[in-house]
Amino acid sequence: MRALTWLLRVLIFVALFAFALNNQHDAALKGFFGQEWRAPMVFIVLGAFGIGCALGILAMLPSWWKHKRGAQQQRSARPDTATTMLDVDAAREADPAIPEHPPRDGL
Repeated sequence: MRALTWLLRVLIFVALFAFALNNQHDAALKGFFGQEWRAPMVFIVLGAFGIGCALGILAMLPSWWKHKRGAQQQRSARPDTATTMLDVDAAREADPAIPEHPPRDGL
């Protein structure tokens, strides 16, 4: 499975690299009042991608903060349900079927 994942990553990289090599010609980005910015097409596409990622993160920040605040309020409302390492050790002694570490990768 790991080999398949790496093969997929290599194929995506090669496709994007070929895209970049095929778009090295200059392109013009025209702004207001006759302003024009000339750069290779791949840099313009990369810039648009970066700006889109930044705007997406900024758009999600209020929602993330809201969920974080809600989780903190729930955690502070129920302090008696917090599990400490002593509780885990006591539970493990009572039931030997509890593994010492959780399974990795679903195994």
